[in-house]
Amino acid sequence: MSNETLPSYLSMAKPNPASNRAAWYKNTAPTYAGIFLWFVFWSQAPSGGSGVAGGVLSQGVGVALLGIIAAALICHFLFYVVPGLLGLKTGLPLYVVGTSTYGTQGGFLMPGFLMGVLQFGWLGVNAFFSAQALAPLVGGNPAAVKGLMVLWAALAAFLGLKGIQYVAKVSTYLPLIPVAILVILLAKTLGGVGSFDAQKFVAAGVAASGGQGEGLSLLGVIALSMTFVIGFFATAGAAGVDFGTNSKDEKDVQMGGLMGIALAAIVAAGAAILIAAGAFGKTGVYSMNPADTAFMGNLMGSEGAGKTMGLLLAIAAFPSACFSAFIAANSFKTTMPKINPFITVGLGTIVSIVLALTGLAGKAGAVFTVIGASFGPICGAMMADYMLSGCKWSGPRKGWNMAGWISWAVGFVVGIAPLVGIANIPAAPLVAFVVGAVLYFVLAKAGLQPQVVEMPSETKA
Repeated sequence: MSNETLPSYLSMAKPNPASNRAAWYKNTAPTYAGIFLWFVFWSQAPSGGSGVAGGVLSQGVGVALLGIIAAALICHFLFYVVPGLLGLKTGLPLYVVGTSTYGTQGGFLMPGFLMGVLQFGWLGVNAFFSAQALAPLVGGNPAAVKGLMVLWAALAAFLGLKGIQYVAKVSTYLPLIPVAILVILLAKTLGGVGSFDAQKFVAAGVAASGGQGEGLSLLGVIALSMTFVIGFFATAGAAGVDFGTNSKDEKDVQMGGLMGIALAAIVAAGAAILIAAGAFGKTGVYSMNPADTAFMGNLMGSEGAGKTMGLLLAIAAFPSACFSAFIAANSFKTTMPKINPFITVGLGTIVSIVLALTGLAGKAGAVFTVIGASFGPICGAMMADYMLSGCKWSGPRKGWNMAGWISWAVGFVVGIAPLVGIANIPAAPLVAFVVGAVLYFVLAKAGLQPQVVEMPSETKA
């Protein structure tokens, strides 16, 4: 045990007391469910965030749903449970708990600061897709749509810094909007699911792309589903530490994840897949985006109804944009307390706007790959560290924990490989997780894990 002087963000950390905690259905489950009800997630489910003809429906509805179920369970059991238990047992937030895996100095950057930085990627994604949903309101004018992107990101960032408490009150009920829209669309299309033909669907996708591409194999569908769902969820998995600090016991951690993560992901993505399949089986319309205003308008028999649904989905998405800025601000306030958060968040928001305006934020598959590559090895290393420490938090480790940093660097390269053309690795976020876990275990056993630093008694749960 080392007597190294702790950085202030560690020495001043206070665990969340038991009196502030609540049952899983009051905090963890509804919050996580709200993440999966974000239309940017479920609207990408049929395509898997890719441009592949037929997407996850290439092998039929059953295989598509199987892929989603497998990915959702992996999110719960591999990416969320250990961080959730660490939060439960310590009562401390991610940026403190992460110092075991990355060190008292290294933990300054990973995972807390990285979590903050990546929030601006999510803000850019939110601004891009929300502006697209609002496009019919401005006649689809490209310049006006880009103006909406700028206003959306800027207003969300401002409220995230200053008015998040008001947004939080409203956002409690906003997830009911996408639920209602999914139910309505499902009711309109469910009768066509029995007539769905995967081969015809792929052929329609090939025709829509100008005769390019082909459908996926069974394993290809499963891998695409995992890449899409896990990549989307990876940062939220590590944030399970913060959710766990609000849990009363291990049952709350497990139930919060099973209901809010596994079930919510299966229901939201599964409904979108059934809608796309049912619409094709019933009308022959090939669409990989159930949240598209024209698609919704056709199903409802009214262009105005589609525009209204798009507007409602965008409104429901706004709080998540504010929360992204709020999380980033908290991260920067902790790691860079001497710098005004208006400066750091302002610079990050500019990056978000650039990502949205250039269309990079609209490439959901690429965004999810980057997120999965960044946080897949983090979650894997945290699991290995937890197991090596006897299923508890060891405490912060001195300096830089090279077992954590090396495992992250290698895992990140593996996870990002398909995007940059290094190698075509199926289910790259999951592979990055495995690499991070295995490599951390090996390097820790090889002696690259530094000593634990004593925490003040009042900081311990």
